[in-house]
Amino acid sequence: MDTLCSLSGLDPLWDWNQTWYTHNPELSNCFQNTVLVWAPCIYLWVLSPFYCLHLYCHGRGRLPLSSLCSAKLVRQTGLSPDIVRYLAFFSYFALQLAQLFLSCFADQAPSGKAVLKNACPVQDASFLSKILFWWFSGLLFKGYRSPLQAEDLWSLREEDTSEKIISDLEEEWTAERTKLQQQENHLSTSIALGSRLPEQAQFLRKIQKEQSSGFCLLRTLARSFGPYFLTGTLCLMVHDAFMFSVPQVLSLLLGFMKDEDAPLWKGYFYASLMFLLSCLQSIFNHQYTYTCFTVGMRVKTAVMGLVYRKSLVVNSAARRTCTVGEIVNLVSADTQKLMDFVVYFNAVWLAPIEITLCLFFLWQHLGPSALAGIAIVIFIFPLNGFIARKRSKLQEIQMKYMDGRVKLMNEILNGIKILKFYAWEKAFLEQVLGYREKELKTLKKSQILYSVSIASFNSSSFLIAFAMFGVYVLIDDKNVLDAQKIFVSMALINILKTPLSQLPFAMSTTMQALVSLKRLGKFLCQDELKPDNVTRESFKSGERSLVDKHYCNGTFSWSKDGPPCLKRISVRVPCGSLVAVVGHVGSGKSSLLSAMLGETEKRSGAVSVKGSSAYVPQQAWIQNASLQDNILFGREKKESWYQRVLEACALLPDLDNLPAGDTTEIGEKGLNLSGGQKQRVSLARAVYRKADVYLLDDPLSAVDAHVGQHIFNKVIGPRGILRDKTRVLVTHGMSFLPQADLILVLVDGEISERGSYQELLNRNGAFADFIHTFASSERKDCFSEASQRGNITVVITFEPLPDSDENHIQEDLGKLTKVDKARIGRVKLEMYIEYFHTIGLPLIVSIVFLYAFQQAASLSYNYWLSLWADQPVINGTQLNTDLKLGVYGALGFAQGIAIFGTTVAISLGCIIASHHLHLELLNNVLHSPMSFFESTPSGNLLNRFAKEIDAIDNMIPDGLKMMLGYFFKLMEVCIIVLMATPFAAVIILPMAFLYGFIQSFYVATSCQLRRLESVSRSPIYTHLNETVQGASVIRAFNEQSRFIMGVNHKVDHNQTAYFPRFVATRWLGVNLEFLGNGIVLAASILSVMSKGTLSPGMVGLAVSHSLQVTGFLSWIVRSWTDVENNIVSVERVKEYADTPKEAAWSIEGSSLPPSWPQKGTIEFHDYGLQYRKGLELALKGISVHIKEREKIGIVGRTGAGKSSLALGIFRILEAAKGQIYIDGINIAEIGLHDLRSRITIIPQDPVLFSGSLRMNLDPFDAYTDEEVWNALELAHLKNFVSELPDKLNHECSEGGENLSLGQRQLVCLARALLRKTKILVLDEATAALDLETDTLIQSTIRSQFEDCAVLTIAHRLNTIMDYTKVIVMDKGHIVEMDSPSNLIAKRGQFYYMCREAGLL
Repeated sequence: MDTLCSLSGLDPLWDWNQTWYTHNPELSNCFQNTVLVWAPCIYLWVLSPFYCLHLYCHGRGRLPLSSLCSAKLVRQTGLSPDIVRYLAFFSYFALQLAQLFLSCFADQAPSGKAVLKNACPVQDASFLSKILFWWFSGLLFKGYRSPLQAEDLWSLREEDTSEKIISDLEEEWTAERTKLQQQENHLSTSIALGSRLPEQAQFLRKIQKEQSSGFCLLRTLARSFGPYFLTGTLCLMVHDAFMFSVPQVLSLLLGFMKDEDAPLWKGYFYASLMFLLSCLQSIFNHQYTYTCFTVGMRVKTAVMGLVYRKSLVVNSAARRTCTVGEIVNLVSADTQKLMDFVVYFNAVWLAPIEITLCLFFLWQHLGPSALAGIAIVIFIFPLNGFIARKRSKLQEIQMKYMDGRVKLMNEILNGIKILKFYAWEKAFLEQVLGYREKELKTLKKSQILYSVSIASFNSSSFLIAFAMFGVYVLIDDKNVLDAQKIFVSMALINILKTPLSQLPFAMSTTMQALVSLKRLGKFLCQDELKPDNVTRESFKSGERSLVDKHYCNGTFSWSKDGPPCLKRISVRVPCGSLVAVVGHVGSGKSSLLSAMLGETEKRSGAVSVKGSSAYVPQQAWIQNASLQDNILFGREKKESWYQRVLEACALLPDLDNLPAGDTTEIGEKGLNLSGGQKQRVSLARAVYRKADVYLLDDPLSAVDAHVGQHIFNKVIGPRGILRDKTRVLVTHGMSFLPQADLILVLVDGEISERGSYQELLNRNGAFADFIHTFASSERKDCFSEASQRGNITVVITFEPLPDSDENHIQEDLGKLTKVDKARIGRVKLEMYIEYFHTIGLPLIVSIVFLYAFQQAASLSYNYWLSLWADQPVINGTQLNTDLKLGVYGALGFAQGIAIFGTTVAISLGCIIASHHLHLELLNNVLHSPMSFFESTPSGNLLNRFAKEIDAIDNMIPDGLKMMLGYFFKLMEVCIIVLMATPFAAVIILPMAFLYGFIQSFYVATSCQLRRLESVSRSPIYTHLNETVQGASVIRAFNEQSRFIMGVNHKVDHNQTAYFPRFVATRWLGVNLEFLGNGIVLAASILSVMSKGTLSPGMVGLAVSHSLQVTGFLSWIVRSWTDVENNIVSVERVKEYADTPKEAAWSIEGSSLPPSWPQKGTIEFHDYGLQYRKGLELALKGISVHIKEREKIGIVGRTGAGKSSLALGIFRILEAAKGQIYIDGINIAEIGLHDLRSRITIIPQDPVLFSGSLRMNLDPFDAYTDEEVWNALELAHLKNFVSELPDKLNHECSEGGENLSLGQRQLVCLARALLRKTKILVLDEATAALDLETDTLIQSTIRSQFEDCAVLTIAHRLNTIMDYTKVIVMDKGHIVEMDSPSNLIAKRGQFYYMCREAGLL
């Protein structure tokens, strides 16, 4: 090149004397005319083909010629620099800057291209805008002017949507899972036949399988998201290169300060270079972090999608091991752990490399003394590795307790009505607090260990410096510590501090992620329902059979290893026939339908179903949607068919009672519908479907008899709208059997008899005996149900809502659930005061004092170092090095102790606050009335108990530690910089105001985004909860794809708030760090300007500390924002403090006798009740006196107010007027628990909780085992429980799913028999029982509750014909009340009901 230059008559290409060793540096002419001209051209020529290829593949059309585009083009044809060289150069340079500025703004999108509504601007942002995140500024301005709303947020980019992510990932995961299953099968077959692995080996194999499934999931995620993640890793490596360059430039600057002859321009050059390197470091760091968070967001979407899809296909045995609470935890806590893992994973391998490089550069400055630093690092690593392992184990234990707590809360919320009826809230509150106490105890241990880790790492820079400087000065008196050695070493040690502090956190995060991966992998590898359980064929008209169950030894079970639930089943059902399935409770009737749906494990035999199927489960599954949506279930509305279905299913009268007709919103699990209404809606859903096969699991037991007869005639029977369809009906109603084409009699999972009604009677078998015994009563009964069953309807017809005006528009009347709304604006100061008040003033004062002490110690030892550096060298040595080293060491160790003290104090204080907040939330929720639970989705409440409490437990303490730590460090840096260069105040003060503005500007938007993200998360949990509980119905109707689309929409909606949240942090980081780098530039420039007056030691102290300001300021605002964002969790937890509450559970000083009520008399005095203000009274002017030992039957048509009486007696709803007296005491004046624990109800919906059978009967352990067994015997459960392996300790699954509905109802009866209070309310309690069991139960109630007052909301009229009195209700009034015989004689309403029922 020099030859080429000389041929052209120019200078050499590079001349150091002209460029560096001079007071007026200039580049050679040859360099200017070659490199500066050729380099841009080569760059353009090399990259042009790649850019053209990119345009060809991803071209978006031509840009419209906007004013912005025109301005850019004007620059391209700008002035030639040849006119007047000097003037033209500056004009040209100004135009270059103008174009750079214009390039920061994106052109309009090409016309004709489909543009997403409110599309994310990053796709059209310019290069400079992307790297500095200026494209985000628009949303920040909008959020600063007014609080952001969900509609202000951008749409997700296509590559971030659930559909795109999961469609790619699902295939990968299926392939991985298949491979894993093949390995498992191979391992199983390799074990010798007939041999059995010892228990230990089986346990090890189980652990190995869980770990393998976790690694398979990790591998799948890595394949999908790894390439994009690697681009971020590349940015991190470039960032590291710039990071290590800064100390080298600092070394040159301090060398310049020592060299009196060095030209001044070099000082400015070093200062500017340091500023440039710091800015580049910031840019690459934030690009890396942005990439990581984007990958984390996609991983979250992927995992949520996989878990949701798995929950739709998991088999029954696996479902029992994974409760709803645990599944919610998988998509909340565990996905968060994976997102953290993505962000910190690179630190696991990169931190050791950074540490090695730091030690290498330290060796260059201090020689072998750097080995002392290595020794400290080697000591710190194992210590923190040990702590990380211990914390990982503790975290696993804590997650287990958290799972248990959330699972229990989920059950409490699902069964809250039962808890209130039985006054069991305290027992379950104690159970939740038991889990919580263990959880916090484990968290406390973990936090103390973490404090040791933080103290060792925060003191690591001091310990390394102390060891290295100590060894350096002690091994040789001639070793002098000057400013260059000390402060370059300190800059390197500060760099070293980052990987040292990140490494334990990265290791801990990795360990936690591995635990979460194992948990997720275990769930995702659970056994699924086998598609070959049922062979599905398309239905062709003219074929004879629709359902074909063959193989005479067809055997089915609920799990692979469990006992068979059906044996030797062989059935063939002709097309269009009606098959009735009968049998005792627990005989396998529901299991038979489940086998037809493919829900059970097929041991042998085959099931073939021709055509589409519809299923009506025994317990109706109702969605939190409008009544119409529940019936249409995703199908298009056809008005004439829809009306016909409503009429056939007897729903038209109910629509008149609902506030907004069929658009009325139904609460979760149908909370605002009666049992009869829920079953009819469930049936209507199936009928509307127009399927080929109908599987009906006892749908008529939950409806009134006249309604039941109506439904049978209009829907199921030979003249019903399903007459041409194949119907398999499980029933306890004998009257329907003569009309069945085929009857199957099940006994202990086997078909004992089959045939038509007449054939079975002619055989004179067990069925014939049964029919002869119950035929007459059932025939009457079946019609007697006629007036009865709709009655419970009232419970809900008027759903409880918050106070509202009567003038509400129709849509508002139909609304029930309250959407989880985001509050707006900044978090109020009162919220912080409340939070810190729970910590306590003494602890807060201690924390502030310890922080101040710790930073004072840090400032002192740093200033001590600058004095040491400036000490003159006499005869090649420095004096009193031992003393200097001793003082330095004492100050450093004092700081380390203070760091440990502060972190422990904050951790303990936050645990105290967390305990109080959880207790307050739990109390607020359990003290809320039923109307609160009917209008608040359980997902909202579970979100509070899971995600929000987790944030209070972990995120707030970490944020506070970080914020306070960096704030006090910043104070220290500002003092040091001002001590060195007081003139820096001119720059620091304006920057402080600018930082304050940016902080308030950013926090307003960030907090609102946090709230929006939080409220959009709750519907995901609610939807997941609902789906898991209704999975069998969803599968039966083949609606999986629609529900998957629904959850995709909800997850995407949540991510639209999450994406701008983390981009906001990047915007803040880049902009703050650029301003912070200005302080570095100011400190450096001012130091160069004061070269003659400042000592090198002071310059080194000021500049090395100013290098940290950038990070400090950024982290202060970020950690403050994190605290404010997470204080939103406190705000959300406390928002239930202001909701309406029930009356007190117990009243202190109450004079209520312990044995009250002794007689069991009940008096209603002009009693009125309404479901909410603005609605008509459900009970009007009820005045009645029920004497002791009286047996009262309550009858009436749907909506008459029968169940409202029960709700009034238990004060589930408070009186609107009048009073109720029990044994002469006004129940409104006593505590709710005092009332509810002294009277008993057997409710219609039997609810059990996970736990032992004994706990479900007696949660307070108030009765002996003998008393419990006696109650079970009277409830006809003793034989069943005796045969269970664990007997009373038999573990009930969530919701009691491992017991049949009838058995659950008998457990509820056993509860009543155990309590045996003087007043018993039966709310259609025998709905799910067969006639024989029902008769036994009725006789048990008559004998055992002979001396009690019994109120029966009648199910079958014949059961109350021998009662003392019958109350006939209509439209909230008592229209008749007398003995049954007298009422019949009066020929009033009761007479006609009995006549209609065939009793007369």
